[in-house]
Amino acid sequence: MKRPGRLAFGPAGVPRSTVGRTTEDGVRRVAEMGLDAMEIEFVRGVRMGADSARRVGEVAASSGVLLTVHAPYYVNLLSEDGGKVEASIRRIVESARVGGAAGAWSVVFHTGYYGKLGSGEAVELARERLRAVARELRDEGIEIWVRPEVMGGLAELGDLDEAIAMVEGIDGALPCVDFAHLYARSLGSVNSRDAFREVLSRLEGRLGREAIENLHAHVSGMEYGPRGERRHLPLEESEFRWRDLVDALREFDPKGAVICESPLLEDDALLLRDRYRGASRRGRGARV
Repeated sequence: MKRPGRLAFGPAGVPRSTVGRTTEDGVRRVAEMGLDAMEIEFVRGVRMGADSARRVGEVAASSGVLLTVHAPYYVNLLSEDGGKVEASIRRIVESARVGGAAGAWSVVFHTGYYGKLGSGEAVELARERLRAVARELRDEGIEIWVRPEVMGGLAELGDLDEAIAMVEGIDGALPCVDFAHLYARSLGSVNSRDAFREVLSRLEGRLGREAIENLHAHVSGMEYGPRGERRHLPLEESEFRWRDLVDALREFDPKGAVICESPLLEDDALLLRDRYRGASRRGRGARV
């Protein structure tokens, strides 16, 4: 399995400032700005063929950009409808297949809603179906981490402990830790350096150092309500204490990718990068 040698920072999707809207254009723009990660957004469907994916991968490799993939939103591994479950598995596998052709390191997906299931039942059902995904990828020789995301809505499977439990004992699976979702799901209580440090400690304690050496994280400003996540916000327009998060990350020296899902995408990705690397924004990573 591919191992990143650094903690890379970048946007979820093609940067807003990109001239041209192709994924290749986006990767080039990411590199121009001094960022070094980008998430390929298949959230509305996998609309990229293997040849296009290979071209994207060549651009990313030559530019030093670490790629991740977000699978379609239309995934529900907890559905009572077997056809919907099979279609969900196919969407995750196809995202991983195309991402693998691009040389992507990690693919993330939303697991689904509890419905009538309790937490334990939902976790076990999701584990069974995630194991099937991992087995198929392994059989095809596709080396890419597959990741259930920590979710922000209280009706969605995926608090931190559930996300960890879903992947335990499954080769090639780790959680995607969305810190803004954790903030929303906890109704604002996961929002300090100590709280973020505890999240990373639990991740390492349950899954080992490998989970820190292969950290796929999402970050954004966030508005939440009684049921958790409401909407993503720019970092500086939210009460989410992103500086404390970055400082906690520095303590753990992770490798992997921090993907910014803020509406400001690359601008906020630069804020995160500069805080982490201790650099002044002035004169570095500015728009070119």
